Amino acid sequence: MNFKEKPLFDYKDVRHWKKVYQSDISNIIVELKESLKEPAIVVLNGPVGAGKTTFTNIFLGEDNSGSPTYSLINDCGEVVHADFYRLETAEEIMHLELPMYLEEKKYFLVEWGKDYIRDIYRELSDDFHYFQLDIESNEVKDGHDEASRNYFLKKIIF
Repeated sequence: MNFKEKPLFDYKDVRHWKKVYQSDISNIIVELKESLKEPAIVVLNGPVGAGKTTFTNIFLGEDNSGSPTYSLINDCGEVVHADFYRLETAEEIMHLELPMYLEEKKYFLVEWGKDYIRDIYRELSDDFHYFQLDIESNEVKDGHDEASRNYFLKKIIF
């Protein structure tokens, strides 16, 4: 007999923004925060160079906070920013002691966290609301020095 395995989670579309330039991101963040229920975990998903760290820096209100690739987690006031690019196994999530970082925080932004969503969920309480923000880069068009981005916010449903 063949049994289909039940997916670990599903997505529900929340909001989309298309053709967003870097100068528009702060406006998108205001709308994004209105769409999130706190405390929120937002997994930033996109290829290398899509703009995950740029988005996070603007979200934090900092121009040069950088990526926490080497420290993995940065505490930034009401926001915790993590970059799981260097994680090799899901078991490493358990050793990060996420509940300690996220106590009384509004937002947890996670770069390269898509493969670890289920593991993050297991480590944290049900008080958190889970979202994924997919970021796509568009081609540079005539008259612009930079590529625009598309943002797709989805609620993660377990």
